[in-house]
Amino acid sequence: MAGNSKRQGAVRKPGSKKGAQVGSGGQRRKGLEGKKPTPKAEDRPYHPAGKRKAAAEREAAKRGPARGGGGPARSKNHEMVAGRNAVVEAMRAEIPVSTVYLATGIDSDDRTREILAAAATRALPVQELRKPELDRITDGATHQGVAIEVPAYSYAEPDDLLQRPLGEGRTPLIVALDGITDPRNLGATLRSAGAFGVDGVVVPQRRSASVTASAWKVSAGAAARVPVARATNLVRALEDYKKAGCFVVGLDGGGTTDIGELELATEPLVLVLGSEGKGLSRLVTETCDMVASIPIAASTESLNAGTAVGIALYEIARHRRATPG
Repeated sequence: MAGNSKRQGAVRKPGSKKGAQVGSGGQRRKGLEGKKPTPKAEDRPYHPAGKRKAAAEREAAKRGPARGGGGPARSKNHEMVAGRNAVVEAMRAEIPVSTVYLATGIDSDDRTREILAAAATRALPVQELRKPELDRITDGATHQGVAIEVPAYSYAEPDDLLQRPLGEGRTPLIVALDGITDPRNLGATLRSAGAFGVDGVVVPQRRSASVTASAWKVSAGAAARVPVARATNLVRALEDYKKAGCFVVGLDGGGTTDIGELELATEPLVLVLGSEGKGLSRLVTETCDMVASIPIAASTESLNAGTAVGIALYEIARHRRATPG
């Protein structure tokens, strides 16, 4: 009868496998409740991704802590410098180093011995890693079994690049890069700059290559010796150099002066290079006192920035050696 509060509800027969049950037992209500978010694949023990993660953790635990400290966990505020020459130059320049990494069973030579001696003198932690692990933390760079972790690069201000040559009574020579976005070209520029006594390199703050691990590698350690300044506005920085007494010379395929005949080479000079494809931007070209070029065969369309800057700096250095004082 409807409204009979004593009614017990449906009851399973005694012979039911599930046993007797009065009503739904709350099962329908539970079925309507929301479920928790599905765990990530790597957090599910029986998922292939979870099994791979567990295997990696077991392998890491089996290797144990590396010599000189814990595992190679890197901060976002650090860079890896890889390669024996780059690491040797960085150690010689005594730049801050967080950790030295060596491949297990590395072949010893004069460079590795110098690196280890410098690490011991400076009490730097040294970690031995298997080659796959060293490949991983250097993002697959050609590390030759050696890498160091260094703080993120500390850029100078454009004005800072004039202080040392003026203080030492020398004629300033600065290189500025306009639209160079490949860090390998920046590294090659730094290497040439170090070879020919450049006082610093200026790059725009936006849309420009930065001093990354790739630039460090190509520079062969010159990034430790040649300061790099970031300019918020490259044109304004060039104008400030002109006010300070420097001549600004652009290097472009359409230049009217042969770089080998540049009379301004012996003056306080800022050499500006553009990218191989686009060359110098319009505003930068208008800011230059002169635009020079490198004579090349007609069959060759252009030179990349790393090659062009080396040739130009050689010619400038040749003029300066030939001119007394």
